[in-house]
Amino acid sequence: MRKLVLFLMVALLLAASLPANRANAQAKTFVIGMAENSTSLDPARGYEQQTSIVHKAIYNTLVTFPADNVEKVIPDLATTWTVSPDGLTYTFTLKDGVKFASGNVLSADDVVFSYNRVLNVQGNGASVMDTVASVTAKDAKTVVITLKSVDPAFLAKSVFGAYSVLDSKTVKAQGATDAADAKTTDKAETWLNGNSAGTGPYVLTKWDKNNEMVLSKNPNYNGKTAPAFDQIIMRDMPKSATQKAALETGDVDLAFDISADQVASLTSNPDVTVFKGLSSIVFFLLMNQDKTIGGPMSDPKIQKAVRLAIDYAGIAKLAGGSAATPGSIIPLGFAGAYTTDQAIKRNLDAAKKLIADSGLKDISVNLDYPDFSYLGVNIGTLAQKVQADLKEIGITANLKGAELQVALASYRDGKEGFGLWFWGPDFIDAINYAEFLPGMKVGKRVNWTDANGDAKIKDLRDKVLKETDATKRAALFAEIQAYWQESGPFAPIVQAGVQMAYRKDLKGFAYNAQWFIDPSTFSR
Repeated sequence: MRKLVLFLMVALLLAASLPANRANAQAKTFVIGMAENSTSLDPARGYEQQTSIVHKAIYNTLVTFPADNVEKVIPDLATTWTVSPDGLTYTFTLKDGVKFASGNVLSADDVVFSYNRVLNVQGNGASVMDTVASVTAKDAKTVVITLKSVDPAFLAKSVFGAYSVLDSKTVKAQGATDAADAKTTDKAETWLNGNSAGTGPYVLTKWDKNNEMVLSKNPNYNGKTAPAFDQIIMRDMPKSATQKAALETGDVDLAFDISADQVASLTSNPDVTVFKGLSSIVFFLLMNQDKTIGGPMSDPKIQKAVRLAIDYAGIAKLAGGSAATPGSIIPLGFAGAYTTDQAIKRNLDAAKKLIADSGLKDISVNLDYPDFSYLGVNIGTLAQKVQADLKEIGITANLKGAELQVALASYRDGKEGFGLWFWGPDFIDAINYAEFLPGMKVGKRVNWTDANGDAKIKDLRDKVLKETDATKRAALFAEIQAYWQESGPFAPIVQAGVQMAYRKDLKGFAYNAQWFIDPSTFSR
């Protein structure tokens, strides 16, 4: 009998302790539900929106933005910087005593190694350093960056994750190199996809692809404010409905990709707070300039017909929330961007005439797209709407949805003839959208090159890449946007709203167009 009583007492004590232990674990862990879209977490190679969230948490850059806006560049690892009179040389002074997760102390040599590695690996990140000619260490605390040409967006670019500063000693031991042949000899990507070597408040401890990422508190972080959570977990939840359900049950603390039609019910939930705003993500159609790939979509008349056929108001309504129609591929809110009032207006009669003038009949094409939801927008649903719009002018679009990584590879390799995609800015400056011009990064993805781009748009491209005067830049961007509406292989269709929802007890939430959210600012 005594043994039975003792057993029951122990069982009751254990049962009573379980909720407390679970609550204690929850208090130390913050869980985010989101549609995973990272292809690499290596700063020399990673380029997607989710990757920017991770890089912000585990690395630092020389300069950054305030937590809740992108209106000015402020110090991060650098305390001060100067610019030479000719605008070609930037000299940065580093903070004292900053430590990497390994315990190694940051020096100018780490900055030089990190930047040269990005340049020589020649991954996606290198495009954001396209104007950098050289990076040198004047001494242990001074970094000198010389540009090939004046770059009015250089400081804004320097906030992007490719400019993350890595612990050179640690990553060299894992096969990293900044040598000229790093494109073929650097072997650190696999390690950097499961670990990190930064100075940020967190370290990457796990990436189980298409399942979850885990960030753990950096034990050697010596920034101003230590993060509140021991762990940040990002769970891959491709569907908005799954994220919403997980948030309501408390299985996640923040749902990143809430759709507009979910806002009403979440707003009425006393345990949840909903954030609504306008993102910098523009969804667009691409039409390959290479006739062997794009077929009829390479014809300038068909390209303009597509732009005139889209029901922009209907697509904005379908995307829902605060989604809007951008005036061009440059998002609303960017300096020099066309407004919604300046956007292309639907004109089915004009579109049909262009098709007739092209001489093409019975146009049937595949519309490729990544089949998942992003920022609450179901891309497959958008594709169906585009299909219906184009049917009204006699174009049959056969929907070809694919898993994100498969679709990304085809898109980046320039193999899609007609595609539906989205673009988020790598850096917060309208000049980032020069990438949609001939010979530039996105231009190349549709085989729009110097060889087939006309003289007018190439001249505008070359001028806007160098112009530093704000008024003159705005005038050049106006000409470029007017050109895009008449010509070229792109059709911007909607600028997504932002709907995120989080548990009511979250403090420190802020939305930033560069890195979206920074979990290191969160607390309960």
